[in-house]
Order: sequence, then C-alpha cells, then structure tokens
Amino acid sequence: MAIFAASAMAAEETSTRDRSRLSIFLQPAVSFLDFPEREYFQNAIDTLYRSFREDAVNESESLSVAKQDFQKVNFCFPISAGLQYQLFKDNFISAGVSFIYDNESVVLTDRKNRTHNYSYTIQGVPLFLEYRLGIPKNLMTLSGESLFSIAVRWYWVLPGTEIYSTWGKLDAKTPLLGAGFGVSVGYLIANWKNFNIYGDIGFSSIKVESDKKFSKIVPDGPDKKAKWNIGGLTMQVRIGFGLWNEPEPIEVNDDN
Repeated sequence: MAIFAASAMAAEETSTRDRSRLSIFLQPAVSFLDFPEREYFQNAIDTLYRSFREDAVNESESLSVAKQDFQKVNFCFPISAGLQYQLFKDNFISAGVSFIYDNESVVLTDRKNRTHNYSYTIQGVPLFLEYRLGIPKNLMTLSGESLFSIAVRWYWVLPGTEIYSTWGKLDAKTPLLGAGFGVSVGYLIANWKNFNIYGDIGFSSIKVESDKKFSKIVPDGPDKKAKWNIGGLTMQVRIGFGLWNEPEPIEVNDDN
C-alpha cells in the first residue's frame, strides 16, 4: 500500500490526463520477434538448394536452380484488446489478450524449372496483466505536457500458441505460472471526449516450449524439446474508449 500511496502522490504532478475509470482498448503494434531459431529453417532451405544443384545434369539445368532466403528478422503486426481500470490518478491496471502471427515463406526452383514453396509460421496467443504508472512531469516532460508512463506486464500463453511449417507443427505448453514479462515506456498522444490514445515502445520476453522437437517441423532440426520466444522489441498504439469516466474539471473564474 505504501507503493500505491507514493505512486498516487507522484501522479499528482502529471498534467494532461486519461480521465477514464474503466475503459476498453484496441492495441495494434509492430514487433520484431526474438527468434534465433529461424536459422534451422534457413539451413533446411540451403540443404534443399544444394540437392537441387547436385541433381542438375548439365549447365542449363544448373542455371534453372534458384532459391530465396528467409528474412533475417521476424517482423509482424500483433494486435491486442482488453480492459483498463484506473485505480487512482494516473495508476492503471489492465487485462488483455494478444494475437501474434508471423508467416515466413520462400520459393525454390529445381532443375526442371518447377517451383517449390516452403514456409514456417510463428503464432502466439498471450494473455497479460499490466500495471501502468504515470511519470511525474518534473521527471519527464514533452511539449504539450502529455502524460508519460511506464508499464510492466506478466504474460501467460493460451492454446493456439504454436509453430507450424511445411513439414509439421509444434504446440506450445500453457504453464499456469506464466511465460514471461514485458516493460514499455510511452505517453498519452491525444485524448478527445471518451477516447485516449497512447504510444509505447518496449520489450517483452515470452518464452514457451513444447513436448515435441524442432526436428518434427524442420529437416535436421535439433533432436531435443523445442523452446522459443514470441516476445521482442515492440512499438504499439493503444486506443482506449472510456466506459466510465471522471467528470471534466470545472474552471473557476477568479473575477467573480
């Protein structure tokens, strides 16, 4: 309770505010996933390409063999939705669910000029709880004196969190204690009537694992239980709509 009291006193210094007590939100984002395991799929493509080259019987067939490489980053557009409640001034708790989807696909051409498509897809359905704290304006300010804030989250993963590829599928476990954390810094970009728009940039680590092995979904993959991360660097915009709002302050005219 002492932490909450200190938070409330600090928040008194903030200026432009989110006056919603209870709101719903939609949160589109751009994310760079922390997924070094992409190299397993690239190695499989390199092996297939070499086998196509070896099958060529003359120079003309060799020239027909071609490949694309997987992207060296896993770039996707997660979207989240949930509920936010303002405990007291500029202190919020939220609960939400996200959907992460990243499909990576390449095409190989063999000696007969036939094309072959190979792909893998990272899918995640994380549930999260969040605490957001307004930062006093004497510590951080911006032109217009928008509300800066820091947010921390704890994630669980729901069924549907998986990797599937041309060769197979891995389902992630869903541990009760959760799968990771996130932290971000942002500010209140704008508010109008019951709408509030936040911009955030942050990092999350959502580690998951499966009872299956990577060798089940990619040739020559590691022959041990698969582990991967569906978190990473994220930039997001939260659009909130207040269902229950504090009244606007009434300006007092000192001349009267």
